[in-house]
Amino acid sequence: MPTVTSLARTPLFDRQTALGARFAEFSGWDMPLQYSGVVDEHTAVRERVGVFDVSHLGKVTVTGAGARAFVDTCLTNALDKIAPGQAQYTLCCDDETGGTVDDLIAYLRADDDLLLIPNAANCAEVAQRLSEAAPAGVEVRNVHREYAVLAVQGTRSDETLRTLGLPTGHDYMAFDVASWEGTAVTVCRTGYTGERGYELVVPADAAVAVWDALLAAGAPHGILPCGLAARDTLRTEMGYPLHGQDLSLDISPVQARAGWAVGWDKPAFWGRDALLAERKAGPARLLRGIGAVGRGIPRPGMVVTVDDRAVGQVTSGTFSPTLRKGIGLALLPPDVADGTGVEVEVRGRREAFEVVRPPFVRPSTREA
Repeated sequence: MPTVTSLARTPLFDRQTALGARFAEFSGWDMPLQYSGVVDEHTAVRERVGVFDVSHLGKVTVTGAGARAFVDTCLTNALDKIAPGQAQYTLCCDDETGGTVDDLIAYLRADDDLLLIPNAANCAEVAQRLSEAAPAGVEVRNVHREYAVLAVQGTRSDETLRTLGLPTGHDYMAFDVASWEGTAVTVCRTGYTGERGYELVVPADAAVAVWDALLAAGAPHGILPCGLAARDTLRTEMGYPLHGQDLSLDISPVQARAGWAVGWDKPAFWGRDALLAERKAGPARLLRGIGAVGRGIPRPGMVVTVDDRAVGQVTSGTFSPTLRKGIGLALLPPDVADGTGVEVEVRGRREAFEVVRPPFVRPSTREA
């Protein structure tokens, strides 16, 4: 008989169950899909504030003399662009093909101390690749289960955190470490929704207390607990890629239009030669946004056609609660430019779409 493998759970599983969450498997984790409903949760973030348990995200520490220089030779972005107390979006690519092993956030705590936040399914792979390449004196540790991550997102996120005495107002992609009731909480001005917000990294054994405090502090501002379904609609409205759909070993940063997160002038990083060659030759396909002209809702894997000719496929697609129409991301030939009319095969019908440049919704992420 096949072996039954139980799903991993975050420290907040009991709290989520008590709140009536509907759960679904995601990257080997039993995660809350929604609580009060996708549209309610999505709207809470766009108009007020929501809190997500994203503790399934990976955590990897890289420490020791030369840790920063070492990581800079592995990941794509240039770590010399940031200083301690800042975070950076970057990618881990396969050295031979340039395909995307994962996209992640690197927290530079000090020159010899980095915290990496990869995606749940890829944490072990990223940690292993770094461990195998690490020179003497640099230690790589997979600390996936030692920390929880809570994302407080929305226009009232500052007010919510200030009620708890936590730091707010720092620059985008900057972080502070504060003490809350004796617990060290890393508060970073990051998120995956396009709205102004913060991500809190806390010790796993403090997750329940911080979660309860956030819900209480945000209650006057209309806070809602939010699940992965709203996280997906929010990130799609921003055109943010999801690894496994819009980025993968088969989809390079060049194809995904993530070249801005590549330090092209660096002498070394994994996948450098392959990515430079692809950029020079020009990619065979590019990730673009598509917006419905009618009532069609795109889903991953659906075929995109131009003049009755299949030209690509949808990688991410959903119904936008903000725009009240279908939106998505699709891999298309470079000559299918913004403004081009295309069709998507939705349940046996060809629905009209237009190629557009994300974000679909104006973000508040970088607003002061």
